[in-house]
Amino acid sequence: MSKLQGAFTALITPMNKDGSVDYEGYRNLIRYQLEGGISGLVPLGTTAETPTLDETPGSEEDIMIGIVLEEVKAFREKTGKKIPVILGAGSNNTKDAVGYVTRAKKFGVDYALVVTPYYNKPSDEGIFRHFEAVSKVGIPIIVYNIPGRTGKNISTDLLCRIAELPNIAGVKEASGDINQMMEVIHRIGRVKPDFSVLSGDDGLTLPLLACGGDGVVSVVSNLAPGLITELVQKGLEGRFKEAAEIHYRLMPVFKAAFCEGNPTSIKCALNLRGIPAGSLRLPLVEASEKGQQIIRDALEKAGL
Repeated sequence: MSKLQGAFTALITPMNKDGSVDYEGYRNLIRYQLEGGISGLVPLGTTAETPTLDETPGSEEDIMIGIVLEEVKAFREKTGKKIPVILGAGSNNTKDAVGYVTRAKKFGVDYALVVTPYYNKPSDEGIFRHFEAVSKVGIPIIVYNIPGRTGKNISTDLLCRIAELPNIAGVKEASGDINQMMEVIHRIGRVKPDFSVLSGDDGLTLPLLACGGDGVVSVVSNLAPGLITELVQKGLEGRFKEAAEIHYRLMPVFKAAFCEGNPTSIKCALNLRGIPAGSLRLPLVEASEKGQQIIRDALEKAGL
């Protein structure tokens, strides 16, 4: 299994005014990402409003997975460049998570992104067994640690144990704790050459790269795939002064992209710049006038 490095877009789900999925807008967004040089795509994550999408066979989620794979295949045939697809496959029900990972394998995606079981707050042993179950499906797994949403942090001790399971390919680290992220790199990333440590926060991408991390699963790259990719590439090459220029240019957008939550804020930014994003499904609602102004000002400061 090859190591994941680069910028990977956590794709939004464009929607029509009536709340239905805008499949053509989704296809256009994917093409925009590929043409912008993005390293890989992450459909059906949190940013995609996945909890509100229909997951029955042949319905919204299956259609969207099909579109991503069609576009990635066409891009590879045209350019020769392989674009990994990391499919969101998390649940707080282990049986369902195994089912989602199995679906990912059947579709032929490259990786499954599996979040810590949320809300029910299992013990460390329960979390380990959850990842043990999904690892047995036989597709590379990216562990997703985001305690702000799940209520449970995966400690480095626990992640070290999970990393010894078969098919565990890396972690999307969104703890917001740079010390924990450095510990993960030191204790796992530097010991296991194929284990990827990816930032789950756009604003922590640069420091993570400086500490030896491998890239980012980005929300802001929905809007600026080229710039986020350039930031990551320069960081991976050790050109940190140049990477920092991009980081500080985008810093107002990193902040504004979450001013009213995700994906509300990034969808607002995309709509302001004429990129198909559309509406949201309840319980998410459109950004307030105050939020829209914050986002508009940030885009102008960044020259986007």
